[in-house]
Amino acid sequence: MLEPDLDLDNHELEHSPLSGSFSRDGETVDVEIYRYAGTQNPWRLVVVDLSSGRPTAWAETFVTDQEAYEAFTAMVEANGMATFVGVVSPVRH
Repeated sequence: MLEPDLDLDNHELEHSPLSGSFSRDGETVDVEIYRYAGTQNPWRLVVVDLSSGRPTAWAETFVTDQEAYEAFTAMVEANGMATFVGVVSPVRH
């Protein structure tokens, strides 16, 4: 789920090279790190469970794409992939 203030219809997005599939413990998610193209806006982070399509969006933004990726990997280290996969209600960080 994308943040409501991110108007995708009127803006192109720049995706970080850190975006992409991430697998661990037999589960795979799509890590999406993006911002408006051609800006220095903060980066946003959404993780999508590839088996269900369920997104997990961070409410906070990040100064760098590396900080966004580190927030994702810290969540995986702390809670495992179960945070992002399965039939649990959507989580906002």
